[in-house]
Amino acid sequence: MKSLTLDLTRWEAHCILEALTELDAKWANICQTSEDEDEVADYGNDLIELRLTLKSVKERAIAAFGPGVANFDRTPL
Repeated sequence: MKSLTLDLTRWEAHCILEALTELDAKWANICQTSEDEDEVADYGNDLIELRLTLKSVKERAIAAFGPGVANFDRTPL
């Protein structure tokens, strides 16, 4: 199996984590609301892989940049 190693800044890691988190929510919603069994199965399988990827990236990003890298709150202070 081939792999890819990336050097990311804090901002780049933050953007990737936010995008993966949003995609997780989108795919989970499809799995919960779709009436198409094939669609649910396809997205469900992909969602498992996405969550494994998200977990790995999140753990590494937090270790490198601290827990704030996974904070996506845009509420004004």
